[in-house]
Amino acid sequence: MNDVNQLLRKIDDCSFDAVFSRLYGENALEAQKSRYKKLLNSFGDLFGFEREVLLFSAPGRTEIGGNHTDHNHGRVLAASVNLDIIAAVSPSSSNLIRVKSEGYEMDTVNLDNLSVVENEKGRSSSLIRGTADRFLQNGLNIGGFDAYTTSNVLKGSGLSSSAAFEVLIGTVLSHLYNGGEISPVEIAKMAQYAENVHFGKPCGLMDQMASSIGGVITIDFADPQNPVVKQVDFDFSKSGYHLCIVDTKGDHADLTDEYASVTVEMKAVANTLGVSYLRETSVGELMKKIPEIRRLYGDRAVLRALHFLRENERVTQQVKALENNDFEEFKRLVIESGHSSFEYLQNVFTTKNVKEQGLSLALCIAQGVLNCKGAWRVHGGGFAGTTQNFVPSDLLEEFCSQIEMVFGEESCHVLSIRPVGGVCLDTLL
Repeated sequence: MNDVNQLLRKIDDCSFDAVFSRLYGENALEAQKSRYKKLLNSFGDLFGFEREVLLFSAPGRTEIGGNHTDHNHGRVLAASVNLDIIAAVSPSSSNLIRVKSEGYEMDTVNLDNLSVVENEKGRSSSLIRGTADRFLQNGLNIGGFDAYTTSNVLKGSGLSSSAAFEVLIGTVLSHLYNGGEISPVEIAKMAQYAENVHFGKPCGLMDQMASSIGGVITIDFADPQNPVVKQVDFDFSKSGYHLCIVDTKGDHADLTDEYASVTVEMKAVANTLGVSYLRETSVGELMKKIPEIRRLYGDRAVLRALHFLRENERVTQQVKALENNDFEEFKRLVIESGHSSFEYLQNVFTTKNVKEQGLSLALCIAQGVLNCKGAWRVHGGGFAGTTQNFVPSDLLEEFCSQIEMVFGEESCHVLSIRPVGGVCLDTLL
C-alpha cells in the first residue's frame, strides 16, 4: 500500500495507464489520470497525504433487456458502463467509516450500531451502514476506513448510481478486511440488502449484479438467492454502433407510487394465478384467467403481466442473437422490448402529469433518426429519466445534435461497455 504522494507519482509515471485504458478506453486516458489525481489530492487535503491508500472503482450499469423483470424472478441482460464512482480509501483503527463524497457532507457511520436507523433512510449513510450490517450478519469481517469519492454516474439516469455506491462500499470492505475474497455475486446481494432494508427502496438485484460483476452479463433470477449469472461473449466496440443514453432531465419527484405499482400489479396477477411470482406461470395460464384478472385489477395489470412473460423470453433471444453475432436481430429485439415497455408495461410517462412526456419525445426523435438503422427503448425504471439507443457511427453526430437541440447540452451521453465491475485498481496493476 502506498501513501497519497507515492500514488500521485505512480499516476504521473504511467504505472496506471494500462489500468485506466482498460476501464475507460485509451481516448479517456489523460482525462482519467487528471480525475484520479484530483481525487487523491482531495483525500490528502482532508485526511492527510501521509495516509496509505488504495484506489477503488464501481461502475454504473445499463439495462439492455429485461425491463422490470428482475423483481418477479425473471431474466435480464445488462452491462457495466464506463461511468463510475471512484474512491481513495485508507483503513483506520477507529470503529468509524467516514466517506466524503465530492459535493456532499461527510457520512459517518459508527460500526458499534448497525441497526436500521429510520431517520437515515434515503441517505448514503444508510447504504454504508446496511452493507456493513450484512457483512457482519454473513460472518464476514468489517472495520473502519476513511474515503473520498467522486462520481460521474448520472443521477436519475437509470445507470444506477446508488448500486454503484453500495458495490463500492462492499468492494472496499472485501479488500480491506476480507482479503478481497468475497465474490462479486455476494457483494451484490449484500448491496441489495442495504438498499432494501436500510435505505428503504424495494429494488431488485439487477443493478447491483451488473455493477459488481462487470462486462455484458445475463442473469436468471428464478432462484434470487442463487441467481444464475452468465457472461455474454460480445464486443460492442466492434459492432459499428454506439451506446447512447439520452437524459431527458425529467422530474423524478413523486414517482415512488408509479414504480411501486408495477411490482404490486404483477404480484396481484401472480397471486391470482396461484403463484408467488410471474416467473412461475406462463402466457397460457394467464390467458385462461384474463376475464377474472380484468375484473379484479383492471386491464393495466393484465398488460403488465403479459409484458413480463414476453420480455422474459425476449432476453433469451437477445442473448442468443449476441452470441451468434447477429446484431440485426439484436436491434430488432431491442425495439420490440421498447414497444412492449411503452404500450403494455406503460412506464414511459406518468398519468399524474401528462404534459411532461420527455421519454416519449426522446423515443419519437430517435425513431425519426434511427428507423431501419438503429434501435431505441426506454431505459431503466422509466416514467422519467433516460432512453437507451444503439446508434450507427455515421448517424452519431446527427442523433446527438437533434437530441441536444431538444433536451439541451450534455443530454446525449455516448458510453462504452466496461469489462470490469467493482474493483480495487491496485489489483489490476
